[in-house]
Amino acid sequence: MSAACCGGLECVLCATCARWAWRRCSHAGAGDSASWPASTAADFTPIPRACRAILAAYEDDLSQPKWSPSPSGYGIRPASVIRRASDADTADRCPPYLIYLDRHNSELVLAVRGLNLGRGADYRLLLDNRPEAQLFDGGYVHRGLLKAAVWILNREAETLRRALKEAGPGCRLVLTGHSLGAGVAALAAAVAVNSLDRFGGIGREMVRCYAIAPARCMSLNLAVKYADVIHSVVLQDDFLARTPTPLEHIFGSIFCLPCLLFLVCARDTLIPEEKLLRDPTRLYAPGRMFHIVDRKSCSCGRRPPEVRTAIPVEGRFEHIVLSCNAVYDHSLVWIEREAQKALERMEGGYEAMIPPTQPTIARDQSRDREHKDALEKAAQLTKEHCGLDRGIYKESYIPLDYEHNEMNSESESKSDLEDAAEKLLHDDKAEGLGR
Repeated sequence: MSAACCGGLECVLCATCARWAWRRCSHAGAGDSASWPASTAADFTPIPRACRAILAAYEDDLSQPKWSPSPSGYGIRPASVIRRASDADTADRCPPYLIYLDRHNSELVLAVRGLNLGRGADYRLLLDNRPEAQLFDGGYVHRGLLKAAVWILNREAETLRRALKEAGPGCRLVLTGHSLGAGVAALAAAVAVNSLDRFGGIGREMVRCYAIAPARCMSLNLAVKYADVIHSVVLQDDFLARTPTPLEHIFGSIFCLPCLLFLVCARDTLIPEEKLLRDPTRLYAPGRMFHIVDRKSCSCGRRPPEVRTAIPVEGRFEHIVLSCNAVYDHSLVWIEREAQKALERMEGGYEAMIPPTQPTIARDQSRDREHKDALEKAAQLTKEHCGLDRGIYKESYIPLDYEHNEMNSESESKSDLEDAAEKLLHDDKAEGLGR
């Protein structure tokens, strides 16, 4: 009897693993956005510029660049650079960044570099994540990335305000970053639009964030809420935007890969996707999504890139693609190259003649209508899970205990930006104290 039970369990386990392996091996990155409409050149134009701005943050001297992405260079005049912050300047609080004024396009750009594999501070920033204790504006965010975002805004708010004033009323504030820096830029944009008075009172429509190959940093309701401000860019099979497993678990399991694969297999096979979608602590890539597709399923080599865009609620890059390009597609250099090719194709008037495999989202749907529909759908999912109205988060707030910089004394008062961020923050433990 016991032998029969063991044999039955082995069959179930083998069938489960085989089902997971088939689903993962047959899943193609191009299918994640198959039903999305094509992007227009007007919407996509700022993204190659944002990629070049981030690449410029890696240069020591823009007058003598070492890694120029194209024959035309970065398109940044060295005299337009307002500030360049190095690792020493940031004191391990956030990745290095660059601020410059693009007068030709009327943009004040803050570009944040990505993860440095040789710096322990960047890993500590990623691992500082306790979503169960970190509420922000009615949703959840990555704690470490939020702290870095508030720090960089505190340090540069006055610089940005003066530059915006000098540039004139038509200048737009652009926050951009790659990988780790994309998460910092996205959360900085979320904080900035809630404290616009610190930037000269500019309107929400004058703030934009372009998160290139972003880490998952905010819950679904926030990702949809800020979709009019934040735009995420994913190249084909990029792994990071598709990594639902908390990053601290990935780093903790790096020496036990079979254990990690088993846990991912069990979760994806046994837990319904609808239940995962209704988990309010689950983090997602932020904002409106731009998916650059340059390979088709079962095709050899790369194809001319095309760009699809949407504000997805369901199917927001939920599954990692088992592809040899999953890591390669995360490269900022390659993203810039493919984004520029895609933009040139769009400006050349190319229109795809091959119909999509799935029904395409209606093109006559306006941006505002699309955003409103996505907000309603995300709010419905939140209410179904929590049984609570999101307004409860606006009734009480408690401050987040930010670590003080060594240069600041404990007696210093908190800045206005920290106060603004704290109004959007809530700790579950405070609910018991306030009752």
